Amino acid sequence: MTEELFREDATLLGCEATITTIGEAGVELDRTVFYPQGGGQAGDAGRLRRADGAELAIVDTVKGPVAGRILHRVAAGTDLAGWAAGQAVTATLDAARRQAHRRFHTATHLLCALVPHPVDGCSITAGYARLDFHMTEPLDKEALNAGIARLVAEAHPVRQRWIGEAELDANPALVRSMSVQPPRGHGRVRLIDIEGVDLQPCGGTHVGNTAEIGAVIVTRIEKKSVMTRRVVLGFAEPGRPPAQSLR
Repeated sequence: MTEELFREDATLLGCEATITTIGEAGVELDRTVFYPQGGGQAGDAGRLRRADGAELAIVDTVKGPVAGRILHRVAAGTDLAGWAAGQAVTATLDAARRQAHRRFHTATHLLCALVPHPVDGCSITAGYARLDFHMTEPLDKEALNAGIARLVAEAHPVRQRWIGEAELDANPALVRSMSVQPPRGHGRVRLIDIEGVDLQPCGGTHVGNTAEIGAVIVTRIEKKSVMTRRVVLGFAEPGRPPAQSLR
């Protein structure tokens, strides 16, 4: 089992760890700050560094072939000579990528609070985020932007807490997603609680206060099917136009 340090503290950008397995597919560590792709959120990237200064670039992070283990992927053709299980490394995240994931992921929770319908698809990357809502009514882009801006400005604390799986089963309305179920199998489930705004199970990384989301706006609303409305979020910061390459 990989110790998942990011579950308790999404602000950690590095940690000391030991390589447990290594191969062409990537590296497994005994502990990590790297979030593996899942729940709609993209995996982290960064690097591993040995005491002698040698480094490995980590291009993505995914769940390993064995349940409970995390694989830190390296680029195809990476020279792994000199790297071996048992070596101590410092694992360091791409901080900008992680912060973008945290901002967008928390913003999707605000969107859930503004659109009271089940979610049947999502994607959270460093360049955009999207949610697909199971609904037929039209959505108002300007109203959603105003709602997001208001919730960001109100600076609601974002906290996490854990409940037992039995408690979640007794409160099925907590689960908003139709396509992604909360991580299970450990006897407990993590809830993300945006004070006075939203409460739902989630395993991803988030900011500590809605004010940290900053300038995030709805860039597009699409009718994907009779029962699906897609909402796409982007950054609205000077010099950083929202990504337009979404498919």
